[in-house]
Amino acid sequence: MRLNDLDERIVHALAEDARRSYADIGSIIGLSAPAVKRRVDRLRAEGAITGFTVRVDPAALGWATEGFIEIYCSRNTSPESIKHGLARFPEVVSASTVTGDADAIVQVFAADMRHFEEVLERIAGEPYVERTKSVLVLSPLLRRYSSGSPG
Repeated sequence: MRLNDLDERIVHALAEDARRSYADIGSIIGLSAPAVKRRVDRLRAEGAITGFTVRVDPAALGWATEGFIEIYCSRNTSPESIKHGLARFPEVVSASTVTGDADAIVQVFAADMRHFEEVLERIAGEPYVERTKSVLVLSPLLRRYSSGSPG
């Protein structure tokens, strides 16, 4: 499903703040609150909007260390196998297959360096993992949680 301009603007407004009222969104994009509600209901029914959530600063939960782990897998390891294996780790907040030498890249939050090292060792111990390469985040520069054009 491809969103039209108004739907993209609604999605962007909700991605910035999912608690924003339909009236507030309508005033931004030039629609009435009921028209915005109808569009949001349709976007939910069609699967374009899959849910509403809260963003929490990981540091507020005691997870102050962030890193990325490149995973190099044994031959014929399916993306589904990687996903299934990584889903067991609560520290893994995102994982994607990638181009290049690595098979996947994983974003991890941990309480401290020792915790990150433990997670890295557990991931490296998965049967489909041949080797890993990791980097730690010093300072996040930019994080975007919305999708679509900002207009």
